[in-house]
Amino acid sequence: MSGRQIDRRVLADVVLAAVVGALGMGVAAFDDGTDALDLTLIALASASLALHRAAPRAVLAAATLLGTAYVVHAHPGPLSALPVLGAVHTAARVGHRGLAGAASTVFLAGYVATGPGTQEVAERAGLLAGWFLCAVVTGLADRNWQAYLRQTEQRAQEAERTREEAALRRAGEERLRIARELHDSLTHSISIVKLQAGVAVHLARKRGEEVPPALLAIQEASGEAMRELRSALQVLRADEPSGTPALLVERARAAGLAVDLTVTGDERPLPPAVDRAAYRIVQEALTNAARHAGPAKITVRIDYGGRGDGELTIDVDDDGAADPARQPVPGTGLTGMRERVTALGGTLRAAPRAEGGFAVRARLPMGETV
Repeated sequence: MSGRQIDRRVLADVVLAAVVGALGMGVAAFDDGTDALDLTLIALASASLALHRAAPRAVLAAATLLGTAYVVHAHPGPLSALPVLGAVHTAARVGHRGLAGAASTVFLAGYVATGPGTQEVAERAGLLAGWFLCAVVTGLADRNWQAYLRQTEQRAQEAERTREEAALRRAGEERLRIARELHDSLTHSISIVKLQAGVAVHLARKRGEEVPPALLAIQEASGEAMRELRSALQVLRADEPSGTPALLVERARAAGLAVDLTVTGDERPLPPAVDRAAYRIVQEALTNAARHAGPAKITVRIDYGGRGDGELTIDVDDDGAADPARQPVPGTGLTGMRERVTALGGTLRAAPRAEGGFAVRARLPMGETV
């Protein structure tokens, strides 16, 4: 949750407490017997509502005790129950149904025990009992609604992740299909050309004739085409990393980059998809640093967490020339990195650091390790 959302919630809770307190004190001001103690009890009971998100049970207890003390001391009207109603509702909303019911009973008992008349007390107590019942029911309804929204959001995220995984799987299947087509068509044809050119060169030399330059060029070109085609087929058939992040760091050092590698947590084998993504993220981050950071110091941190943790954390920082005031324009590398992370259900942040330089933060859910 962002800081702005938290600030808005805190402000809303403070406003709620202020409104309830203003209503309670405004009504109490018209009662002839209201004194400073009554106003203090109303103010404290109302102010406690500002903390209902952080400590709902404590707020329920405080509002109930202060509200009951107020009705016992001043014998006010039904609106005196507002702070307790708010606390009962919030307690029921977070699942404390029994405590909400007990608090309602305590307040109603105090209200009935100190009422001025039997009929009037019965009417007011019935009204308050209905209010408290509504507070509990609406709290439970709100709780169920929030649970429904969370489940809907989780299902939507799961569906999105499933679609992305299906797209990656289809892309892999398409690569394999293209590789098979290339192998079945081009490889065979180029092999025949190379073989025939080789036979022609061999026969010419056997007969002591000068080999035509064009024939030698065909032989050499067909051999080069075969080698390049094999390399392309290897890329299409597999997306496996050709090493480890540690090897990437060693290569970067050999190329003249100042790179430090730190590995923490319970290092263990990763699922293939996570392993590939981690390799490519470190590879792309080091490549970008080499291209854009200048003579910078680069730090690579990989955290496996504990055995029970389900997240791999990758941080790549440099202290290069990136300007915090200018956001980078995502290129093919950053876009591909983000697509890999998103397909696994992780998060990625790639942006300039406030103190200068560039930072890549990747969080990859590991699922079940192998």
